[in-house]
Amino acid sequence: MLSIHQMNTYKPLNVAFTHGVGTWLHTTDGRKILDALGGIAVSGLGHAHPKLTKAIAEQAGRLIHTSNLVNIPEQAALADKLCALAAMENAFFCNSGAEANECAIKIARLYGHQRGIANPQIIVMERAWHGRTLATLAATGSRKAQAGFEPLVTGFIRVPYNDLDAIKTIAAHNHDVVAVLSEVLQGEGGIVAARTDYLRELRAFCTEKDWLLMIDEVQSGIGRTGKWFAHQWAGIVPDVMPLAKGLGSGVPIGACLAHGKAATVFKPGNHGTTFGGGPLVSVAALRTLQIMEEEGLLANATAMGNVVADGLKATLAGVAGVVEVRGQGLMLGLELNRPCGEIVEMALEDGLLTNVTQDCVIRILPPLIINEAEAHEMVKRLSTVVKRFLAKASGISIQAA
Repeated sequence: MLSIHQMNTYKPLNVAFTHGVGTWLHTTDGRKILDALGGIAVSGLGHAHPKLTKAIAEQAGRLIHTSNLVNIPEQAALADKLCALAAMENAFFCNSGAEANECAIKIARLYGHQRGIANPQIIVMERAWHGRTLATLAATGSRKAQAGFEPLVTGFIRVPYNDLDAIKTIAAHNHDVVAVLSEVLQGEGGIVAARTDYLRELRAFCTEKDWLLMIDEVQSGIGRTGKWFAHQWAGIVPDVMPLAKGLGSGVPIGACLAHGKAATVFKPGNHGTTFGGGPLVSVAALRTLQIMEEEGLLANATAMGNVVADGLKATLAGVAGVVEVRGQGLMLGLELNRPCGEIVEMALEDGLLTNVTQDCVIRILPPLIINEAEAHEMVKRLSTVVKRFLAKASGISIQAA
C-alpha cells in the first residue's frame, strides 16, 4: 500500500516482499513467489546472491561515494571490463537507463555540431522505449507516455522498426541526420526483435553516411539474450551503446559506451554527474560481470530461455487466443490476441510474478540464474494462468479449454 506522502505515479500490485533467495521472492504474508520478471530485467543474479552481497557489504564498509572530481579505481576497472566485453573504447557512468540514453543523445548532437550541422537530427523507431526524461521521452515511441508533457524536445525523426528503406528515404531528403537510435530487441515495445540482415545493413549504411549507430541495450544487455549484448548476435559493433538494468543487479548504475568517432566527442565539461560510477555501484557492477562469467550465465540464459520458450509453445499449442511466443534467451514475450493486463494479478495468485506490456504481450524476464526445474515450473504456472484467462474471456469452461 502506498503512503499518502508518495507521489501518485505508480499502481503497484497488492503485494510486498520481505526477502528473496535466488529466483524466489517471499511476501509479507508468508507466500513464496516465482520471479518471472527479475525487477524488469534487473536482477540477473536473482536475489541475495552471496558473492554479490558480500562484495557490496565489504565495499560499503570501505567507501561509498567520493564524486568524479577524483579518480575512482573501481570505476576505471569497470570501464576496462565493459569495453573489453563490448569491443568499445570508453564509457561514461550514470545512474539509470534514461540517463545513459540522454548521454547518447548528447553525444549525437555534439557530434553533429562539431561537423557544422546546426540542427542535428536523430532517427528513432516506432514503439521504441528510451526513458521518461524530456529528451528520452521524445525519442520514445509511445504517445501514451508523452501525452501531457508537450512541447516535446525536437530533433527526432521516427520511422517504422526493421525498415531500412524508410531510413534511406529520409537520408535522401534530410542532410541534418547524424545518428540512428534503436533497440535491437524492443522490450516495452512488445519483445520484438530486429532482423539480423537489417542490423547488418543498418550498420553498413550508418558507416556510409558517417552517422552514429546508437544501440540501446538497457534492457537487452548484460547477458539477457545469451550474449553480453543483443547486437552481438548480428556480429556488429555500434558507435554508442547505453546500458543499465542488469549491470548492477539492482544497485542503480547506467553506462554509455562509445566507439570510434563517437569516443572522442566529449571533452571535460561537456557532460557529468554527481553519483555516476561511484565506488559502491562500480564494485556491484564489476562483481556482477565476474559472477556471470564464473557461473556461465550467458549459456544458461540461452539454455533456460529455450526451455521456457519451447515449453510454452508446446503447452499452448492450439490454444485459441495465443498468437506467438518470441524473443531470445531470457527476454521472452507471449502475445495474446486481446488485452490481458488482468493476467498479472491472476499469475500472482498462482505464485508467479510477471508483467504485461503493449496491452497483450506477457513479458518474461526471469533471473539469469534460473535452473531447469524452475524454468519448467514457470512454464507450468504461466500456461495454466493463460489457459484460464482465455477460457474466461471466451466464456468457455476451463475443462473445455
